[in-house]
Amino acid sequence: MNFKRYALVLLFVFTLSCNSVTRVVSGVTPVSQTPATQTPAPDFSPPVYIPSLCQNIPLATIPPATALAEPTPFLQANPEIERDLQFQVFDEVVSIVEEVYVYEDFNGKDWPEMASRYRGQVEAGLDTETFYNAMHEMIIELGDEHSWLESPVEVAEADAELAGTNQYVGIGVYFIPMLEKQRITVISVFPDSPAEHNGLKPHDSIITVDGLPIAQGDKSYDYLVRGPECSATVLTVQTPGEQPREITFVRQRIQSPYMVEARLLPTSDGSRVGYLFIPTFFDETIPGQIADALEGFGTLDGLILDNRMNGGGSSSVVNPVFSYFVSGALGEFTSRKESRSLTIEANPIQNSQTVPLVVLVSEETASFGEIFSGVLKDLGRAQIVGQATLGNVEILHGYNLSDGSRLWIAEETFTPVNLQDNWEVTGIVPDVEAYADWDTFTFENDPSVAAALELLGH
Repeated sequence: MNFKRYALVLLFVFTLSCNSVTRVVSGVTPVSQTPATQTPAPDFSPPVYIPSLCQNIPLATIPPATALAEPTPFLQANPEIERDLQFQVFDEVVSIVEEVYVYEDFNGKDWPEMASRYRGQVEAGLDTETFYNAMHEMIIELGDEHSWLESPVEVAEADAELAGTNQYVGIGVYFIPMLEKQRITVISVFPDSPAEHNGLKPHDSIITVDGLPIAQGDKSYDYLVRGPECSATVLTVQTPGEQPREITFVRQRIQSPYMVEARLLPTSDGSRVGYLFIPTFFDETIPGQIADALEGFGTLDGLILDNRMNGGGSSSVVNPVFSYFVSGALGEFTSRKESRSLTIEANPIQNSQTVPLVVLVSEETASFGEIFSGVLKDLGRAQIVGQATLGNVEILHGYNLSDGSRLWIAEETFTPVNLQDNWEVTGIVPDVEAYADWDTFTFENDPSVAAALELLGH
């Protein structure tokens, strides 16, 4: 086979429990071409932020029956895949798994039985979407919590996301579902968005949308926040330590990369301690944002790298970030047939190669988020604060298939230079445990940041 191959540790881990999966964009939906039903605009009080594009047109509202239907993406359907091409793609997937899957015993699964069973489904006849669902389920059934298959539409969306060019219509936040608390909680807010203009901040929670619960049982209904451009919605929002409040938002088109939060922390001794929140390694604008922040900080006495919500991403993103802080051989990637070294050339910015580091982690830290954090600890460059990670450090490689879909398959494991621990089993264990649920604190009383400052001696 001559497939184009990519190396990646995936941002999404679909087989984790729902409350462990962060959503790419919260409160936003791919751009819809269907206009909202025009109904009399509500009497907004107090005044709310209205995007400039929406200021000279009647604001649309969405009737309850419409709000209950999940909005559809701009790329609404996969191209129809004929029966012969289905068999070709199926054979390609089976061949790739048998040739490169990192677990030669197929992770303890009866792969011949699985392949035969799913081939029977294809032979029985499947429509396009059912076929892609079946292929995805076959790969998920391997049970490694990483491998999966993207349909052609999902490939296009993922490529746009990695490039930082994905577009959505919504309020402009990135969130984590907290199903046990029946809410979704903001991780970060996109600049110049309705969320930012209406004062929404990280750690705030959304509880209801137009009176409907945002989460019930084991499912979140975050799509209720989405909707057509210039449509209005009333959210019940709660800031940690405060009572819930209602805020009206007018949705707008959002096109923004994931944002790195950078700030200098106040210290009693006048030391210069920087803080960088790294939301993901699945956005190729991230290295440049970090570089700009480091340059702007100047010489530092300490630096906190917050990876608590970093679910991983691409080697093309994480390797440049590595180069700011470490260099040389960092570890080995091992596949069935060979090993290759992770070797990084130093690219210091200010004193980034020598500044004392603390990395914050949690159970939400996964894949390259874990590898990045663990390597800095393994090399003695950083201390770790937070909560032990779950251990998801297999390396995925992507294979483009004949129909435009893409198979992501766990092809390698990672071994650090010094430690003999199997991170897939142990996760990244913090030097200091200091953790609280994301919705229970603000930045000003963040227990992990406080513990990090103490470790740094400030």
